[in-house]
Amino acid sequence: MRPAWFAGFPIASPACSYTPTGYILHGMNTLATTDATMLATPKRAAAVIDLPVTGMTCAACAARIEKALNRLPEVKAAVNFATEKAHIEYPAGRLAPADLIAAIRRAGYDAQLPAAGGDAARKAERRAAYRKDLRLFIISAVLTLPFIALMLYMLTGAHHAEWLPPMAQLLIATPVQLWIGSRFYVGAYHALRGGGANMDVLVALGTSVAYFYSAAVVLFGLDGHLYFEAAVSIITLVFLGKLLESRARARASSAIEELIRLQPKTARIERDGSIVEIPVSEIHVGDVFVVRPGEAIPVDGKVINGSSSVDEAMLTGESLPVAKTAGSTVYAATINAQGLLRCTATGVGADTALAGIIRLVEEAQGSKAPIQRLADAISGVFVPVVIALALLTFAGWWWYAGSWAEALVPAVAVLVIACPCALGLATPTAIMVGSGVGARAGVLIKNAEALERAGHIDTLVLDKTGTLTQGKPAVTDVIVAAATDEAGLLRIAATLENGSEHPLARAVIEHARERQIGIALVQDFEAVAGKGVRAVIDGKPALLGSPQFIASNGLDLDEQAVARLQNQGKTVIGIAYGVSVLGLIAIADPLRPTSREAVAALQALGIEVIMLTGDNQRTAARIAREAGVTRFEAELLPQHKAQRVTALQQQGRHVGMIGDGVNDAPALAAAEVSFAIGTGSDVAIHAADVTLMRSDLLSAVDAIRLSRATFRKIRQNLFFAFIYNVLGIPLAAAGMLNPVIAGAAMAMSSVSVVSNSLLLKRWRPAGR
Repeated sequence: MRPAWFAGFPIASPACSYTPTGYILHGMNTLATTDATMLATPKRAAAVIDLPVTGMTCAACAARIEKALNRLPEVKAAVNFATEKAHIEYPAGRLAPADLIAAIRRAGYDAQLPAAGGDAARKAERRAAYRKDLRLFIISAVLTLPFIALMLYMLTGAHHAEWLPPMAQLLIATPVQLWIGSRFYVGAYHALRGGGANMDVLVALGTSVAYFYSAAVVLFGLDGHLYFEAAVSIITLVFLGKLLESRARARASSAIEELIRLQPKTARIERDGSIVEIPVSEIHVGDVFVVRPGEAIPVDGKVINGSSSVDEAMLTGESLPVAKTAGSTVYAATINAQGLLRCTATGVGADTALAGIIRLVEEAQGSKAPIQRLADAISGVFVPVVIALALLTFAGWWWYAGSWAEALVPAVAVLVIACPCALGLATPTAIMVGSGVGARAGVLIKNAEALERAGHIDTLVLDKTGTLTQGKPAVTDVIVAAATDEAGLLRIAATLENGSEHPLARAVIEHARERQIGIALVQDFEAVAGKGVRAVIDGKPALLGSPQFIASNGLDLDEQAVARLQNQGKTVIGIAYGVSVLGLIAIADPLRPTSREAVAALQALGIEVIMLTGDNQRTAARIAREAGVTRFEAELLPQHKAQRVTALQQQGRHVGMIGDGVNDAPALAAAEVSFAIGTGSDVAIHAADVTLMRSDLLSAVDAIRLSRATFRKIRQNLFFAFIYNVLGIPLAAAGMLNPVIAGAAMAMSSVSVVSNSLLLKRWRPAGR
C-alpha cells in the first residue's frame, strides 16, 4: 500500500509503466477530470527516458544536443547542462533509445543507457575524473608558476629574456598547451564536427593564437612580443574554474544523494520461524519484517502489531514523531524511535515513498523553467557572435595601431573572457538547490515551471474540508448537566457508540479513548434509523442521538446551548441515562492548528485567500471566521469551484488552488498552480503541481516563499552572467583587460553563479 500522496509519482501512475530504458506513457491523460471521454482518448504510445550525457562543457553544448534531438520525428527533448542529463519523450513505435544516443553522438557528444546502479557508477566515474583533473591542474599550475613570476618580474621594467629565455618559455608552455590543454582541442573538434561551437572553441582558439604566434617568434627568430604566459595562464585558470564549478555543482545536487543515503541497506525479516537479516533489495511485498527502537524502517509497510512513535521528518519535514499502532502505515527510511514494530511489506524497491520522492526531485531538477528560455536562446548563438566580435576587434586594432601583433592581445582577451557557461548555469543550479531544499521541507514540486509560477500567485483558493480543517470529525465541546461528571457522560456515550463505523461515532469513541475512559456492557441495543440509539447499561435505559430524538422521549435539553452550538455549524448529540439528561456533545471538523497562522502568512505575502466549499453556509462561515478568511463561498459543486477559478483568472489574477479530494480535481486542473494536501485523494495528487507532504497549510506558505527565493536567485544569477559579458567583452575589446585577467574572470564567472545558487541552502521553512 502506498500513501495517497505517493500515487502521483510516475511509477504509481496507472498511465505509465517502468522499463529498463525509461517510463512508458500509455496514451492516457493522467490529470484528474470529470470528463470520462478525455480519459479515454487514445494517443500514440510515447516513452520517456533520461539519458546521462557526457562531453558538455557549457550551455551551448546543451543547446546543440537539444536541437539535434528535437529534429527527430515526434521527439521532445530538454537537455540540462547542470545535471548533465537529457530528458526525452519519443515515439516508442518509431524510435528506440539507440536512435537517440546516435543523434547525440552525431552532435559531437556521448550518452549511455541508464542502468541499475547507474547513478552510483556515474558518481564513481565523476570522482575518478575529478581526481585526474586535479592532478592535471597541479601539473599545469606548477608549469605556470614561472610565467606568473615572469609577469611580476616584467613589472619591474626588466626584459623577460634576462630571466626566462624564449626557448625555455616554449619548452615549458608546450606541455600545458598541447597535453593539458588537449581536452579543449578535442571538445572544439567534436563541437565543430557537430556543426556548432562551444566554450572549448573559444579557449582553444584564444590560447592557440597566443601560443602559436609566440612559438613562431621563437622558432623563426621573428621580432615580436611573446604571449606564452597568456596561453598557459588561461588554460590553468579555466582548469581551476572547472574544478571549482564541478565541486559546487555536486553540492547543488546533493539533495538527491542525501535522500538515497537515507535508505537502509539491510532488514530483519521473519523466515521459517526465526528472524534473519537480509539486504533490503531482497525484501518482497508480503514479507514480515521487524524494526527495533532506533532503527530505520527498511521498506514501506503496515504495522501488524506493536506500538511506537516514528520520526518522519525526512519524509514530511515535520519534526514531531508520529504515533504508530496496529494498522498504521510506515515508510522506508523513517526512524523507529521507541517500541518494537512488526510489519508487513507493502511497497519495496521503486514502489516506496522514498523512491517516489527521489524520482520527483530528479524530474524537477532536470526540468526547465520558462525564465531559462532567454538564456538558452542566447547560449545557442553566443560563441559564433563572440568569434565575430574577436575578429572585428583584431581588425579594428590592426587598422588603429598598424600592428597585427598588437591587435592580437585584445582579440585573445575577447575570446577568453566570453563564456556562455554562467548563462547556462544560472537557472538550473538554482532549480536544483531549490527543489532539493523543498523536498527536505516536505514540499514536492513536480517541475521547474510549477516552481516558477508558484511565486507569481496573487490569489489562493482553498477547499475547506481537509485543507483548512483536519478532514475528520472530532469532539469540540462537552457540556455536562448539573450533578453529572464529564467522565460519566463520555462513558455512556462511548458505550452506546462502540462498534459503529459512523464518523461521528468514531469521534466520540476516540475522544473517550484519549481520556482513558472504559466501555461498559450493553444490553437490548437498538438503533433508531436517522435519529439515534437506545440500550440498557448497568440496568438503566440510555439514549444517544439528535436533540429532537432526546426530546421525543420526554426529556428536556438545554435548548440555548443546542442553538448556540448549531449556529456554530456543529453537530449536536444529546445523551440521557436513566430518567435524566447527562449533557451534550458537539462534533465538528475542527480547524487545523496552523490554519489561522498560515492564512495570515499568505495575506502578509500579498496573497488574497478565498475559501470555496460544498458545505453549508453556516459551517463555512464558522470555519472562515476561525481561520481569518474574509472571502468565501459555500454550497458549491465541483464544477462551480473550477468556474470560480476561471473567473478569477479572467480578471487578471494569478490563481493557485489547494485541495485534497476528488471534488477538488477540476479546480486544481484549472488553476495556474495546484497544491495537493499530502493526505488527500489519488485524483487530487494527479492533478497537482505541488504536493504538501506535511498535510499542513503552512507548507503552501513554504512553497510560495521557496519559489520566490529561488527565482530571486535566478534573477541575480542572470544579472551577474549578463552584466559580466556586457561589461567584460567591451573592456577586453578596448584593450583594457590583459588576456590572463580575462581568463581568470571567465573561470570565476561560473563559480560565482553556482556559489550564489548554493546560498539557497540557507532557506528555512516558516517557523523552523
